[in-house]
Amino acid sequence: MRPNHPLELLAPAKNAAFGIEAIKHGADAVYIGGPAFGARYGAGNSVAEIRQLCDYAHRFHARVFVAVNTILHDDELEAGRQLCLELYEAGADALIIQDMGLLEMELPPIQLHASTQTDNRNPEKVAFLADAGFSQVVLAREMSIEEVAAVAAKTPIALEYFVHGALCVAYSGQCYISHAHTGRSANRGECSQACRLPYTLVDDKGKVITENQHLLSMKDNNQTDNLLALARAGVSSFKIEGRLKDLSYVKNITAHYRSLLDDIIARHPEFTRSSSGRSTYTFTPQPDKTFNRGYTDYFAGGRQDDIGAFDSPAFVGELIGNVTAIGDSGFTVDAEKPFNNGDGVCFYDAHGEVVGMRINRAEGLTLYPANLPEELSEGATLFRNRDQEFERALEKDSADRRVSLKAEFRETDPGFALTLTDEDGVTVTVNLPRSEKIGAEVAQNTEQAMSKLKENLGKFGNTLFLAETVSIDLREPWFFPVSAINGLRREATEALEAARIAAHPRPLRAAPAANPRPYPQEELTYLGNVFNAKARQFYEKHGVRLIEEAYEAGNEKGMVSLMITRHCLRYSFNLCPKEVKHLKPDPMTLINGNEKLILKFDCKACEMHVVGKMKKGVKLNLGSIRPN
Repeated sequence: MRPNHPLELLAPAKNAAFGIEAIKHGADAVYIGGPAFGARYGAGNSVAEIRQLCDYAHRFHARVFVAVNTILHDDELEAGRQLCLELYEAGADALIIQDMGLLEMELPPIQLHASTQTDNRNPEKVAFLADAGFSQVVLAREMSIEEVAAVAAKTPIALEYFVHGALCVAYSGQCYISHAHTGRSANRGECSQACRLPYTLVDDKGKVITENQHLLSMKDNNQTDNLLALARAGVSSFKIEGRLKDLSYVKNITAHYRSLLDDIIARHPEFTRSSSGRSTYTFTPQPDKTFNRGYTDYFAGGRQDDIGAFDSPAFVGELIGNVTAIGDSGFTVDAEKPFNNGDGVCFYDAHGEVVGMRINRAEGLTLYPANLPEELSEGATLFRNRDQEFERALEKDSADRRVSLKAEFRETDPGFALTLTDEDGVTVTVNLPRSEKIGAEVAQNTEQAMSKLKENLGKFGNTLFLAETVSIDLREPWFFPVSAINGLRREATEALEAARIAAHPRPLRAAPAANPRPYPQEELTYLGNVFNAKARQFYEKHGVRLIEEAYEAGNEKGMVSLMITRHCLRYSFNLCPKEVKHLKPDPMTLINGNEKLILKFDCKACEMHVVGKMKKGVKLNLGSIRPN
């Protein structure tokens, strides 16, 4: 752990409005997609929108990271470089990138963060990226706390770790099923999410292990109980997944982790906050109320059981009770919690499928849905996946964030001065000249006048400031018109806000090491995702001798690993050779309709490979992620 270790809460932003709400709810930084080349198709934003978000964020010394993290074809490189320049000029604090070809081009002096899609899961790779000029690295989701500590011990680079949200079952950047089956490349932001489909698992002898389950679908990540351990291991940035999630998710989950990190910072002085201001809320954060597939802390503490959402990739919600009676248009539940009109509830039918319904009217524990499903039976276990009252609370203005300051009003020779000093030490002074009306006569009721003056000086209303203390130093208890004090305070407030924006720390891009270490591998297969000549040039410069083209180039016609994952279905079904000695890691097969994927098991690395080949006629759509 590093001394004076800043902890950054990094929240997702589908657009500028979502990003602003994330900051209001306590984010120290947000990440957002630009108009092109971001690895979340459909989550793009104009440069003007990103400028708007930066202007808001920088008032709190919060940062904005822009995802430009797809792999680029040769004829996209210049457009990618131009976009990086525009984003820098718009005020972005960092770019999240995957394609090393950009490092061989003339980029603006903006900080670079290595996307999780660069497959960052060992000290050698992370140390190399630090030498190459990256300032922050997004670690693989699969890494344990122990593995994070091992990386932190080898490099001082800032480490970013996913603490909440959906989990890709594959190592990021190492999944090609979507492209092989549909032509939609995950490395170019168009994943078709084959991992959320139902599959039948068959062993090498044709025996069915399980049928119609979502065997590659993971529960959602939740590191609530591991934040302190992660911070002590060396994590600087705590990342919430979800650039495609709705606003209530962003508000609820950001507020949840803000509260947890603030508590850690309060109890452990070695940690500090990385942005300014404090948020207050009109609701109590509750992660269980927001979309999730059940929660897991994945591999944070090592391999464990029950990390998969095999039954359904849908949001089932909180358990609320069992159905005790069914009438013509409604049913009764033995629940302890009250219901509201508009609640969403669901249950599993006889086939294990989730069936949902919206409650039109709730009368105590008797519920009247819009449509009463035929599959509903007495004794069915009921879940609530939409709490209407909670959602309505989040639809309103649900947070306020203020920067604290100290105000000092004092008498000077030419008149009076108001000095504002914020929590970061940014200071401004505004003068009020003495005149016939100002500072010319003593107030008749001294105590009342001084109390009113202090009250008016501390009124910061709808600004971003909150007065912590107000001090007054006058030679006489002079009388001041309220309008003069209000005008002085407004002028000082505007000056302080401008000074804060000017003082926003925006470090420049780190210079590559004078003698950078060689890349950890001497050969790169298609798994290296090299899709352009500049990327090839980068790796050759760093000692890689043999470089294959990316899978998206279409050269891998045979059976190859389309997904590499730490999730293991042998382990999930108690068929692990390490656990049951007489077993061998024989291949298995996943079947979905006419689709078949072969599972091969690398027990030494403790990984599963999902093997398949490119479908006939599949071609990459190069135009899908370019700027308009």
